[in-house]
Amino acid sequence: MTSNQIRQQFLDFFAERGHKIVPSAPVIPHGDPTLLFTNAGMNQFKDVFLGTGSREYKRAADTQKCIRVSGKHNDLEEVGHDTYHHTFFEMLGNWSFGDYYKKEAIAWAWELLTEVWKLPKERLWATVYRTDDEAYQYWKSETDINPAHILRFDEKDNFWEMGETGPCGPCSEIHINLSDDYDNPKLVNAGSPLCIEIWNLVFIQYHRDETGKLNELPAKHVDTGMGFERITAVLQGKKSNYDTDIFTPIISAIENLSGHKYDYTLPAEDKTDQGIVNVAMRVIADHIRTLTFAIADGAIPGNDGRGYVLRRILRRASRYGRKLNLKEPFLFRIVDTVVKNFSHVFPEIKENQNNIEKIIKAEEESFNVTLDRGLELFDSLIEKLKIEKKTVIPGSEVFKLYDTYGFPVDLTNVMAREQGFTIDENEFNKLMEEQKERARKSARDKSTAANMRTDSIEDFTFIGKAPTLFTGYDELKSEAKIVGYKEDEKNIFLILDKSPFYVEAGGQVSDTGFIIIDGIKLPVVNVAKLDNMIVHVVNKPDGIKIEPGMNAIAQVDEKRRWDIMRNHSATHFLHKALREILGTHVQQSGSYVGPDRLRFDFSHFEKPSRQQLEQIESLINEKLRENLPLIHHRDIPFEQAKEMGALMFFGDKYGEKVNVVQFGDYTMEFCGGTHVKNSSQIGLFKIISESSIASGIRRIEAVTGAGVEKFIKEQEIKLAKQEELYNNLLDEKKKLEKELSDLKLKEKLSALDNITDNPAEINGVKLFKGRVTVDNMDHLKSMGDELRSKMKSGVGLLISDIDGKVGIVCVVSDDLIKEKKLSAGNLVGKVAKVVGGGGGGRPHLATAGGKDVSRIDEALNAVDNLLKEML
Repeated sequence: MTSNQIRQQFLDFFAERGHKIVPSAPVIPHGDPTLLFTNAGMNQFKDVFLGTGSREYKRAADTQKCIRVSGKHNDLEEVGHDTYHHTFFEMLGNWSFGDYYKKEAIAWAWELLTEVWKLPKERLWATVYRTDDEAYQYWKSETDINPAHILRFDEKDNFWEMGETGPCGPCSEIHINLSDDYDNPKLVNAGSPLCIEIWNLVFIQYHRDETGKLNELPAKHVDTGMGFERITAVLQGKKSNYDTDIFTPIISAIENLSGHKYDYTLPAEDKTDQGIVNVAMRVIADHIRTLTFAIADGAIPGNDGRGYVLRRILRRASRYGRKLNLKEPFLFRIVDTVVKNFSHVFPEIKENQNNIEKIIKAEEESFNVTLDRGLELFDSLIEKLKIEKKTVIPGSEVFKLYDTYGFPVDLTNVMAREQGFTIDENEFNKLMEEQKERARKSARDKSTAANMRTDSIEDFTFIGKAPTLFTGYDELKSEAKIVGYKEDEKNIFLILDKSPFYVEAGGQVSDTGFIIIDGIKLPVVNVAKLDNMIVHVVNKPDGIKIEPGMNAIAQVDEKRRWDIMRNHSATHFLHKALREILGTHVQQSGSYVGPDRLRFDFSHFEKPSRQQLEQIESLINEKLRENLPLIHHRDIPFEQAKEMGALMFFGDKYGEKVNVVQFGDYTMEFCGGTHVKNSSQIGLFKIISESSIASGIRRIEAVTGAGVEKFIKEQEIKLAKQEELYNNLLDEKKKLEKELSDLKLKEKLSALDNITDNPAEINGVKLFKGRVTVDNMDHLKSMGDELRSKMKSGVGLLISDIDGKVGIVCVVSDDLIKEKKLSAGNLVGKVAKVVGGGGGGRPHLATAGGKDVSRIDEALNAVDNLLKEML
């Protein structure tokens, strides 16, 4: 059977038993900040198991795209070095949500494996949790498995938990022993590549509370997972997943690119040169699938989070390419093979193929710049340590490879193991933590709130302590009451019961304005959040006593706020336009929204072209003119916002209640900032710069409204200055060109003086000859004219090396043409033959060319005899 047939038979089997076949969830689990990647089939049903969601069906089955490269499920070190671990794999699964349970799950699993797929029963083993007598009995009553092949194991192998708390339960694993010793129970769960787990049946029947106690769930669920690559290897009679038709097309593509061949007869642990080639091809074949599927679902290599994981994988594959002598970017060329083999099941990789290839190629090109230098440094380091008889690479050297050359520590670990070395991870981790602390300190130092001394409520006098009601979404001036007060030698810190002042968050800067007390305006120099209360910092006034309980008017600087709102709302349009023009892989990675401008950082693999930036700018302005209304969803449940389709990304933290900003049906994002009421209030949008701020991170700066007017005026002033400068430079250029022309003329005349002052005499005829330096034949011909006018009576011959070719000009005075019947054309032709060329022309002036500049002096010396013969 082909792998495609195997996958389809699994789905058909469960469809016939009332299961809804559902599509795979993306490998990027948007909305679940606990996961970098989808690592199991149950991820998309997590809300059902937690009791916070439901489905219209009670039974489901699918093939789920999974990535395991971090946290508890991290198989990266084994990938390529064994036959069955992968960073990306498909998990075939079937589920019951409060419907069937252990009896049916066990019976159907056995039926599929032994009756449909005809696996040899004597090689199959079932494991159950040590106290799960129910599952143990069902294996005996519902199947004809050898009872001696039912084994009990403890929590490590046969009890599944979602986390420290939450749904959990015992599981029953099915193993197949492919060794000659297939009746030996000691091989089960022993880590042997010949006795592997192929299916895990999880029975979710408990909820573990905060005390660690297990409580029975009112509804019990089934969650199963079978490794598609493993079962395919078993059914195709292969001892390695990489020998199946899942991987062979990819390995064939690597063979074609590298010129090396994969040896399918070698065991995985072979250490010969061919074994090293095999490992490299397995690593690359695995990693290119991970990169293709992750990027198709919206991830992009970067410096942190899942982006850094992908960058590690790509760089690991790139380095293994060096084992195959692949030194130019090559991974992006294999994407097409992955697409051709899997897009019929996962069409998203075909839809995003162009972007996937561009992103991978850009990352390869970036890493290749430093890869060879880093490898050279590593090799030198190893040689030095060998001489010193040391086997541990210092953490400082590992850190240098990481910090300077982009080598992730796991990649250095791989290279070290290949040489029989280990690395000092403790020292490396210490240096990494020191670097992170420097970054954190820098961020703290830059924080405007750091010096506000509002970090403690102990010094405040309160008449009522409650969160400040923020009124700034609807009004810029609010009547309020002072409920908290403290002061220092310079400032007064006021907490009001309500306030329109926005406190810096989400990239939007804090408001400024006034607090008006008893008719006196007190400028607000800063605001900050403290226990959900807004602290307003004002300079200490003269002639007024302030205390809690007094009435106040909080008034935001209206013009400044409107400029901020225009810029903030524009970032939403910019984000949407970037995703439309550059691709949905674009994600916001930072922003600044002030009254003067906006700054938007985003993930992208290359510099956007001028045409793309123009398209982005044009699209945004088109949408702004559509007068799209603001729809502000405030304090809505997080799950409701997700269902609405609001844009959100991994790493962002959301509470139970969130705000969603929507403009018409164009853009909808989670956002707590302040915004204009409709898109036309933003005015004109103008990009003023685009740049790279880190590998894979670009930055756009732009202006709106009054900022555009200011930008245009600045450009007009710059243009006027440039025009004036251009005119001055043009005048200067003309002056310099004339001076240069005069200098060249003088230089020519000077060279001719040396020739005219020292003529030879051949049979009574004066011969003026010499080697000169000119730029082209026109100049040489001009010098011939000049020579003819200077010599009065005689024969002149000038020769030059012009860009690697010989140039010759000959002139004869009128009297010699008439009296001696001399012709410049005849003489120049004879001279040209000496340098491998020819030419001719009029009697008084003729030109010629030659190929052999090494014979110029020989040609000059021959002129005397050639002229003598002519006379």
